[in-house]
Amino acid sequence: MFAVIRTGGKQYRVAAEDVIKVEKVKGDPGEIVQFGEVLVVGGDDVTLGVPTIAGASVAAEVLEQGRGAKVIAFKKRRRKNSRRKRGHRQEFTLLRVTEILTDGAKPTVTARPKPEPKPKPVVTEPDDGEPAESTAPKAKAAKKPAAKKADKKADKKPAKKADKKPDKKTDKPKSGGKGKKK
Repeated sequence: MFAVIRTGGKQYRVAAEDVIKVEKVKGDPGEIVQFGEVLVVGGDDVTLGVPTIAGASVAAEVLEQGRGAKVIAFKKRRRKNSRRKRGHRQEFTLLRVTEILTDGAKPTVTARPKPEPKPKPVVTEPDDGEPAESTAPKAKAAKKPAAKKADKKADKKPAKKADKKPDKKTDKPKSGGKGKKK
């Protein structure tokens, strides 16, 4: 089953479990939003709205509220010393369509509860004075002495080549234009 909805001045063809990016819609991540402007409901039989279908709606879960990439609007008028540079980032909402409802039905899926942050492990010291093992990653093995590294670098570098002396320059003017004739 699919539906065509209108939001933000645009139309979207959606089906259950589709993820769509629409103009900003009010709602926090995890909430369920409903779209009442359903233009077409299709599947086995297609229902067209005039202009919308009465009692039909689409329920979607808000996944993310964000802003798109920056768009630069630069205007310049030649020879007038006039220019204008303006940037814009369009806000959007990322949605997952949960279900398509008809006949005035209410959404059955409720908003998912927000996940609680996991508590950080606490490092405690036992009574005998030695620190307890922590859950932090262990340090890497000790590094090799610097002398060995220097030897390896010396082996890899080839001997320097003798510098070539540049040829004598011909008498040409230093500027790119015409020079004095001799």
